[in-house]
Amino acid sequence: MHALRPLLRKSLFNLFAATLACAALLAPRAAGAEALLLIEADSGKVLQADNATIPWYPASVTKIMTAYVTLKAVKDGRLTLDTLLTVSPTAASQSPSKMGFRPGTQLTVDNALKMMMVKSANDMAVVLAEGVGGSIDGFSAMMNDTARKLGMTQTSYVNPNGLPADGQITSARDLGILARSFLRDLPEYEYFVHIPAIRFGKRITGNFNKLIGRYPGADGFKTGFICASGYNLVASATRNGRRLIAVVLGASSGTARAVKAAQLLERGFAQDNLNWLRPSLGTVDNLVPVDASPPNLRDEMCGPHRKRPASDDDDALIATNGGTSGSASATGGEAQVTFFTAGLQPPLMKASELMASAPAAVEPVLVYTGPTRTGTALIAAVAADADQQTASKPRGKKSRVAKKPDAADKPKDAGKDTKTAAVRPDAKSEARSGAKSAAKNEAKGEAKGDAKTAAKPAGTRHAATRHDATAKPAGKPAASGDQAAKPAKPKATTGAATKPATKPAAAAKPANNS
Repeated sequence: MHALRPLLRKSLFNLFAATLACAALLAPRAAGAEALLLIEADSGKVLQADNATIPWYPASVTKIMTAYVTLKAVKDGRLTLDTLLTVSPTAASQSPSKMGFRPGTQLTVDNALKMMMVKSANDMAVVLAEGVGGSIDGFSAMMNDTARKLGMTQTSYVNPNGLPADGQITSARDLGILARSFLRDLPEYEYFVHIPAIRFGKRITGNFNKLIGRYPGADGFKTGFICASGYNLVASATRNGRRLIAVVLGASSGTARAVKAAQLLERGFAQDNLNWLRPSLGTVDNLVPVDASPPNLRDEMCGPHRKRPASDDDDALIATNGGTSGSASATGGEAQVTFFTAGLQPPLMKASELMASAPAAVEPVLVYTGPTRTGTALIAAVAADADQQTASKPRGKKSRVAKKPDAADKPKDAGKDTKTAAVRPDAKSEARSGAKSAAKNEAKGEAKGDAKTAAKPAGTRHAATRHDATAKPAGKPAASGDQAAKPAKPKATTGAATKPATKPAAAAKPANNS
């Protein structure tokens, strides 16, 4: 009996240690309005789920379903990637972010998809919807039918772009199911969900998904934002042949959602040796839906207490301790989670440092209007789009002149590095006023309009979306989805201090100008 006591004590100690480790892994997060989900892409196994079955407003992650339905139609032979679509007045009237093409402009399914997935162009989502389903209502019916077939029991669609509308609802669970279905059913088209940047004429736009080009192995999917939903992100990454999907809904900023997604993915890749400590959470399809109304985050995201409108221009929200301002507890303690830099080699980096770093330099994918072209015809098409941008540039506006600087003075923005995935050494002048603005202002237009209705009380289940005005052909929109490319005002300088970098480039004009 005495001989067994040491063995018994050791067994009890090991059991106690395992219990503590399991409790730490499963400890509930601090209360907050967000939903998190991490699953394996192949098996659908749930690795983490927090509020994953609470209904949520999807915002522009809706465009994952728009791309899925469109590409299924291509795969089934109902149209091709080269099929020409026409911009209708309805499409042209959508709120930003958008390409801003005039009604009657034609472009291919391929180019419309690239513009929609990278720039989050709301007008291109409608162009695709009308081209595939005949109308917004017809396409929305196709989206809802597809959702039912995929088992997305908490999802309903009203439009193809995620602009605020009654009944536009989903959940982290359903978005995980959709992402898995996209990879499983459309493997030949998955490159549409991880394009780092596009070039249209003189304008370069980087992907709003900050993981692309920064987090090792990142290969999808889509961002979204409206005031009622907060910052949403569906992200995927592959490491050693294992692919994981992370869903973050309701984050406080564009950087916060990227940091949280990166942390989820990193924990998932590091869990192989700890899986025996965790009870099985089943598969994503078996998560039990919650019957509740979606949380309305309008006051938190776009209320008067914010120092500035909600947008992707959120570098200032990164705290010096490596967390995210206002969301340190929600990130789960970044000090314990570090990341390998590209190539999975030291030195290690914190998530916020990784997201704040410059993305890998890449050649942006060319997009253009008109039919499919190659070779010299493609070069001519790109040049024609660039000329059109120049021709439509506002004229007659003069820069305000400040006090005359000394000749030795330099513009304040001289030498700044632009953080877009598309920046190359020979593109600095256009990126300085175009790509930087596009990558930083994903939601600015929506925040300005939507904040006007922030004080209105919410009534029934969908009251949150009723206060968000749907896009109207005329007048200033009250709300919109992901935002991009706001006008970049030139620095007020004269004399020797004036440099070409301060001259507004064609890329700096509003998104609703072609």
